[in-house]
Amino acid sequence: MNKSKIVLSLFDGISGTQVALDRNGVKVGKYYASEIDKFPIAITQKNYPNTIQLGSVANWQDWDIDWASIDLVVGGFPCQAWSNAGLKQGDKDPRGQLFWTMLDVIKKVLANNPQAKFLMENVRMKKEFEEYITFHTEEALGKVNKHLINSALVSAQNRKRFYWTNIDGIKQPEDQGLVLSDILVDGHVDRDKSHCLDANYFKGGNPKSYFGKSRRQLVFDRPCELKDFDPKSDCHHVANATDIKGNESIKRVYADSGKSPTLTTMGGGHREPKVLVSDLIPTYRKLRPCECEALQTFPIGYTEGISNSQRYKCLGNSFTVSVVSHILSYAF
Repeated sequence: MNKSKIVLSLFDGISGTQVALDRNGVKVGKYYASEIDKFPIAITQKNYPNTIQLGSVANWQDWDIDWASIDLVVGGFPCQAWSNAGLKQGDKDPRGQLFWTMLDVIKKVLANNPQAKFLMENVRMKKEFEEYITFHTEEALGKVNKHLINSALVSAQNRKRFYWTNIDGIKQPEDQGLVLSDILVDGHVDRDKSHCLDANYFKGGNPKSYFGKSRRQLVFDRPCELKDFDPKSDCHHVANATDIKGNESIKRVYADSGKSPTLTTMGGGHREPKVLVSDLIPTYRKLRPCECEALQTFPIGYTEGISNSQRYKCLGNSFTVSVVSHILSYAF
């Protein structure tokens, strides 16, 4: 009989590691989670009520755990300091210092249990940072295997991430050929409740008045302008929203024949991925939280119980479950 595993998850978020281990049929005896945001903690405790919450990783030396019992340490240290989308200050950014904290925790585990496995995840970054992290991880922990895996192989989302681990023999996942049309929910709506019905519905209307919200729509798809696109690209950027002001990147509308762009924390400002609804009267809509769950290969409904804005944020901060499930299948 396989021994149940003791897991320590740093920057745990919504506990995607537990979902991955469940998917692999790995029995977990104890699952320690280090997380400070109340919203992902609420989602974790809803789905895995036996999770032992440890609080901030900054206080790791005070944790009352049996270090020799840990079989797996996993976590994605904060990416803001390393990402090409950020200030790119590395560990000169206070958030970048958490890389060193994660190394210290893993060193503690390996010193007490040399057979333990670890997995670190972060964004695709400039080569200087990638080599810096790899060098110092090897210096601190010994032999390290580095893998760049695109979630597009197991999901309808283009999401390239680095994984550093002492798990051997890992190969790239098999391409499942998923695109947006595989995860979109039929009969979509853009709000939980309709506007109040009034006497003007019988008068009809035209697309301009409908999009301008001069009548109280039941379902509101937004206007966009079609554009040429490269059919060889992973993400089929076929249109731009015309009702949004700001950076060009947040106006992009994608066809369901391709992949979604990488999910981010989507913290307001129309940052949710957008999909084309119709090219007859060009319209688009934002992806729903349940569709973002599918892009990150979580069970549908996993993040229910908090606001949609927090659901988007939690999912954007998470990793793709099926990628982590694939990697951990080589360990247990």
